[in-house]
Amino acid sequence: MFKTKLFTPDSKPNNEQREEFISFLYEQLEEYGDPKEQIQQCVKYALKETESFGGFVLVGYEDEQICGTVVINKTGMKGYIPENILVYIATHKNIRGKGIGKKLITEVIEKTEGDIALHVEKNNPAIFLYEKVGFTNPYLEMRLKK
Repeated sequence: MFKTKLFTPDSKPNNEQREEFISFLYEQLEEYGDPKEQIQQCVKYALKETESFGGFVLVGYEDEQICGTVVINKTGMKGYIPENILVYIATHKNIRGKGIGKKLITEVIEKTEGDIALHVEKNNPAIFLYEKVGFTNPYLEMRLKK
């Protein structure tokens, strides 16, 4: 049976839960992921364990095992930049295409106040899910790395 658990600055995970979902993201994001330290930093931001606007982590479970995880960071902005950014979303590679990602992103949309941005590589197959739930691509992002 699918269920979710919401972790927030007011309802934080214990160390075991935290390590479990961070490791899950690190492993399941595969080529679309980041180093584990960056994922940890993002989670700290979401849970206000560093100076931040906060956010939340939503973890999906199937039979007590993690099947998906989403991390939302609040941006502290509104209008000209969305209030939230969906930084990470991953489902377990063995159950992709079975609706878990859609369930998670739908719940995230319901629980998030304000607009949501996300970055997605143009060859990521999840782009079709994001479009189905209402995300659009009005801009081309450009970055200057220093």
